[in-house]
Amino acid sequence: MFSYTFPPENNIFPDPELADEEGFLATGGDLEITTLLMAYSRGIFPWYSEDTPILWWSPHPRMVLFPKHLKVSKSLRQTINRNLYTVSFDMDFPSVIQYCARVPRKDQPGTWLTTEMQSAYIDFHEAGFAHSVETYKDGKLAGGLYGVSLGKAFFGESMFHLERDASKLALYFLVQKLLEWEFDFIDVQISSSHMYSLGAREISRPDFLRMLAGSILKNGHYGSWRDVGGGVV
Repeated sequence: MFSYTFPPENNIFPDPELADEEGFLATGGDLEITTLLMAYSRGIFPWYSEDTPILWWSPHPRMVLFPKHLKVSKSLRQTINRNLYTVSFDMDFPSVIQYCARVPRKDQPGTWLTTEMQSAYIDFHEAGFAHSVETYKDGKLAGGLYGVSLGKAFFGESMFHLERDASKLALYFLVQKLLEWEFDFIDVQISSSHMYSLGAREISRPDFLRMLAGSILKNGHYGSWRDVGGGVV
C-alpha cells in the first residue's frame, strides 16, 4: 500500500492518483488554512480519528451531486410547504460542526470530527472558505450542514439533524443558492446510499480532478454567506 508522510519542512501533497484502493493518500502535515486550501484544490481532504495522525484521502470513485440533479422527495416537498423551519447561512458555524461531531450516525461507530478538526474548520470558516447552513425550529437549531467553497465547487463535509428532514432542508436551500450562483457541483466525497437517494452519483477520480481544476479557477463567493438570504419553510 502506498504511504506518504509529509516532510517536516513543507506540506507538499503527492499526486492524488497515487492513493490506494481505499483512497488513502498521505499521513501527517497540519490543518493550517494554507494546507487545507492546497488539499481541497487538489481533490484531497483530511479524515482521521483521535488515535491516529492526520490522514489525507482522495477516493476513487468520487461521489458528487450536480445541483440541478437534486431529488426532492414528496415528503420533503410537503415539509417545505408547511412553514415549520427557518433556514440561514453562516449564522452559527461552530454549533453546526459541534453537532455534526456529536450526533450519532447508524453507519458510523464514532466521529472523525476530532477537536483538532473542529477548531481548524472554524478557523477556515472565519477565513471565508468554510460555510454552514442552519435549520431552526421554534428558534432552536434542528439540523444543518457545513462544507468548503472554492471557486464554483462546494465540498460537502458533514450534516446532522435533530428533527425530521432538517438536514435535507439545509441541503435543499444550499442547492438553490448554488444554482443561483451557477456552481458546478457539490463534492460528496464518500459514496453513500443516502446521498445516492438525493441524486448524487459516482464519477472517476480523473474525471473529478479535471472538473475540479476548472471549477476552482472560476469566480466564487469568498467571505461570509451570512447575508445571502435563507427562508422560512
